Amino acid sequence: MDNLPLLTIVVTLLCGVLGVMGLHTYSAGRADREALVDRLSHTGQIPVTGRHRRFQGVDRRLRTTSLGRKIEMKLVVTGLEITPGEFLVYALAATAALWMIASALLASFFGPVAALIGLWGTNAFLNWQRAKRTERFINQLPELSRILANATQAGLALRTALSMAADELEAPAGEELARVSRRLAVGESLDDALSELTERLPSRELVVLVTTLVLSNRAGGTVVNSLRNLTETLEERKETRREVTTQLSQVTVTAYAVPIFGVGALMLLNTIMPGALDRMTGAFVGQAAVIISIGLYAIGFMVIRRLSRIDV
Repeated sequence: MDNLPLLTIVVTLLCGVLGVMGLHTYSAGRADREALVDRLSHTGQIPVTGRHRRFQGVDRRLRTTSLGRKIEMKLVVTGLEITPGEFLVYALAATAALWMIASALLASFFGPVAALIGLWGTNAFLNWQRAKRTERFINQLPELSRILANATQAGLALRTALSMAADELEAPAGEELARVSRRLAVGESLDDALSELTERLPSRELVVLVTTLVLSNRAGGTVVNSLRNLTETLEERKETRREVTTQLSQVTVTAYAVPIFGVGALMLLNTIMPGALDRMTGAFVGQAAVIISIGLYAIGFMVIRRLSRIDV
């Protein structure tokens, strides 16, 4: 007990030293991280948009989970400039809103059903965005093939031609080719970079183009004639796809109109006979009938969409 003041001073000094060392380590790590982000931003590996990111705490925690990684992979291929945390918060907010709206307009039983449909709808929205972006990329393939043919005919290397095409083409082709160029700049092989592109935006047209470029790069032969012929083929396929889409537009509208008519009929019934849906869903038979009806509407929607999906 006689050495208590000295022991207190020693412990205090030790805590101070450890605190300074920890602060120094934290500052050094933060500086290294900022330097890395700055370097990657200048090379284009991290997009600099200047937009304020919301829900950063949720985003950091979500990225460490398997769900967060799946959401991030889906967002990358859709081209949406939102983080997984933002998407999750917005999806949960939309689901809660659908729950309350369905409970208020129809009956309390339809709240959880609308929430489940909302969760499915968020995933369907991402798939729709991916398909939409892939379609836009496919429409740009003839121009991409033409640019690559002109560049290689002028004597430029294929890597340089890809970089030039990334600068000239608009999104999404410009963004995807810029990503390929960055991967090539850090030493990745052309085969791996282009294969990763076909995985993000799967399409037969892109696979044909990538196969042509890879085989030409391996064999070392000229690629100009192949790209010229491929450009003409892609132009013809583009026109054919447009005609097929126009012919099937009525079927596509029907697929979405069928479930909308079902929801409209429920709202009309509840308006004519207030409280009818509450009484109907208050019994097990009514709940089972509603669930079976929703299942039949879902099957009809998927069947119509499947019949209208024609690969060209």
